[in-house]
Formats: sequence, structure tokens, C-alpha cells
Amino acid sequence: MVAAGATVLNIPDTTGYCLPEEYGAKIKYLKENVKGIEHATLSCHCHNDLGLATANSIAGVINGARQIECTINGIGERAGNTSLEEVVMIMRQHPTLDLDTNINSKLLYDTSRLVSESMGMMVQPNKAIVGANAFAHSSGIHQDGVIKNRETYEIIDPHDVGVTESAIVLTARSGRAALAYRAKNVGFELDKLQLDKVYQEFLKLADLQKEINDDDIPKIVEAANI
Repeated sequence: MVAAGATVLNIPDTTGYCLPEEYGAKIKYLKENVKGIEHATLSCHCHNDLGLATANSIAGVINGARQIECTINGIGERAGNTSLEEVVMIMRQHPTLDLDTNINSKLLYDTSRLVSESMGMMVQPNKAIVGANAFAHSSGIHQDGVIKNRETYEIIDPHDVGVTESAIVLTARSGRAALAYRAKNVGFELDKLQLDKVYQEFLKLADLQKEINDDDIPKIVEAANI
């Protein structure tokens, strides 16, 4: 193919069967053994049947591929293809790989929403990078850590992918730090004693409903009689 003038060589893992080490080794072998390979671009085309499409693609570029065929939200045949937003941010977050794209990552979230709405295919909430829960924290210890220092539990700044801010989700698993943080956002500065009282009322309501929203907080504060 190279001798015939091909400028891109597509190396597919069509069934998504390869392990990253295996796929990377295939790319490395081609890079080192195909005559004239320097005149063509090796391209990764990985499917996600075993959840390894992104890992295989990254293994491919580490071993010499210089193109990844990917899709927004990882959509594609069967379990999908390599997710564009994942490979972009993996390379961005690992500068020692000396691999990056010119993609404007701040448009990733909006692009994901556009594709999802246009195709009628929802993005699973726990999807990496663009899922609704990717920057949401509901566990008390995680919330406390993120409030004190975002990098405690977030390796990516939400703004870098177009998300406005991290979400502190109030549930029965939330602690006092998260409640105080959300209460302050809606105008209630609570000292320690006040927070203790409000927290007890918060737990009562949190046991009755899945999530506490901002409209619930004034009612909780009022119920605490502070």
C-alpha cells in the first residue's frame, strides 16, 4: 500500500479484542518493519467491545501511530468506537507522553451535548469527561476535599472541557462541609452550632428525597429554628 502511494494506513481492531500491549506491539512492528513507512501515517481504528478502545488507541500513538479515528461520546457500531474527548484529555493530562492535539478542549462538553441531542442518544451519567456526573460529588469525604482543594479529587479543571464548575450534590451521604458550602451560596452564613442544628434537619429531609436542591435549603434552615 505504501509503495502504491497510500498516505494513511488504517490499522483496525474491528472486534475490540486486542489488549493495549498487543495493539501497541502491532503498531510498533509496522513502524519498525514496513519499508517506506515514514511516508505514511499509521492510524488507529479501535472498537470498544471490551471497553479498551481508548486504551488501545493511546497504546497505538505511544508506539508510533499519529492518527486516531474516534467519535464524539464514543458512538459507533455495537459498543462504539474510541471516544474523542477521552483521548484528547488523556494526552493533555499526560504531557510526558509528548503527544497532544490542537483540539479546543473547552468545546468538548457543548459538542457532546449537541451530538447527543441531534442523535437522540443520551450520554451515560458516569461517562468520562462529558458525563453529567464527571464533575459531580455526592460523597461527604469527596465533597470536603474538593471544597478545600479541587485537585484533591479532580485531575481535570472542569473549565478545560467547557463545564462551568464542579457540582456539590446534596444527598444523605453529604457531610456538614457540603451543606455549609451550598447554604453559603444561597445566602446563609452558618456558624458551627447553627450548622449542627441545620444538619440534623437536612438529614431528615435527605432521608425522604434523593437529592436536596437550593430551594430546600431555606426550609431546612427555618426548621432548625436558628
